[in-house]
Amino acid sequence: MLRYGHILQLLVMALLGLGLVMVHSAGSRIGMGQDVMSYIHWRQLLYAGLALTAMALASHLDIRSICMTRRGLFNPLLWMMLVMFGCIAATFIPGLARTVNGSSRWLFIGAGSVGISFQPSEMAKLLMVLAIAWWTTRRAGVMHKFWYGLLPILILLGGTCAAIVLEDLGTGVLIGIVGVILLISAGARIWQLALIAPGIIFGLVAAIMHSPYRVARLMAFMDPWADPQGTGYHPIQSMLAIAMGGITGRGLGGGIQKFGYLPEDTTDFIFATICEEMGITGALVVVGLFLCLIWTAWTIASQCRDPFGRILGLGVLLTVGLQAAMNLAVVTVLVPTKGIALPLVSSGGTGWILTAFALGLVVSLDNAHHLENQLHLDDDVDTTTPQAQPTAVAA
Repeated sequence: MLRYGHILQLLVMALLGLGLVMVHSAGSRIGMGQDVMSYIHWRQLLYAGLALTAMALASHLDIRSICMTRRGLFNPLLWMMLVMFGCIAATFIPGLARTVNGSSRWLFIGAGSVGISFQPSEMAKLLMVLAIAWWTTRRAGVMHKFWYGLLPILILLGGTCAAIVLEDLGTGVLIGIVGVILLISAGARIWQLALIAPGIIFGLVAAIMHSPYRVARLMAFMDPWADPQGTGYHPIQSMLAIAMGGITGRGLGGGIQKFGYLPEDTTDFIFATICEEMGITGALVVVGLFLCLIWTAWTIASQCRDPFGRILGLGVLLTVGLQAAMNLAVVTVLVPTKGIALPLVSSGGTGWILTAFALGLVVSLDNAHHLENQLHLDDDVDTTTPQAQPTAVAA
């Protein structure tokens, strides 16, 4: 029988497959040669394989037992959080951090072509969901109280977002929004969160004003044509790629914008490439896959009897869904340009692997739900089976 967990896995594989195809198409360049092997991005194939492996492993984890039954120094979640903060701090150390487009979001490990880079903020997205699920489950009875329930986890959430916002505004805002929604769903009072809203807004404005490139992006969003060859170039080229796709697109591999016109065509703006080559039809397929994924994850989370599982499932689907919505809004120039990837589609290693792992944890919730139902059915059968009657002995 096809369960919701199986459907979720199929949707992840469909998005990864679409991502692989479009990354190869967008990454093709004039002069690559006639050998078909030169067009294959072997590293992306490796990342896709690792992502599927991570999802399969996560689907068999009992994440609740791992996080909830061990306390203090024996809780692996504590050590993972310490590693996360260490990696985030390392992005501010010259020589360890890798700077791309003016932002030092990546850590590079290794040497030359054999090295790998990863974003600590990708770890933070999942670990903060786990931390909030752990805390709100432990403190469920006092989450409506500010000092004993809300404040400690709010300090952790705020500190994490503040450290990330310094180099990655989009991901920091994403983690903050998801965290606030999870806290409200776990019993926190909205008016208590509203009291700190002015401070958060002030911090975001300060972060934008402190970075000239963020101010430039905001001005370009207001009027891209004021500087079409400078700050407005990116949004203009994205809109042009979408417009040229029409209904059915130019055909797979037939896009023009990827030949040096559209920056970040394999990463943050891969949706524009999809629109150009596959048209509105391809865009609707992408949106439809994400909507199906969100609905399936929501169904799994809502069926979960355990509060920890419900918060975890809700956090994962919010993270993936809101990140996808933010990316689509950036590409279609509904919001200012921001470096945030389209989950499971944009080129990337850390993002693919950790997103697939997080969705694998949601699959594990469905597996646990199915196992519980099976045990209940077995118990019902045992208790309702009529006892055998003794055979009457003829006189």
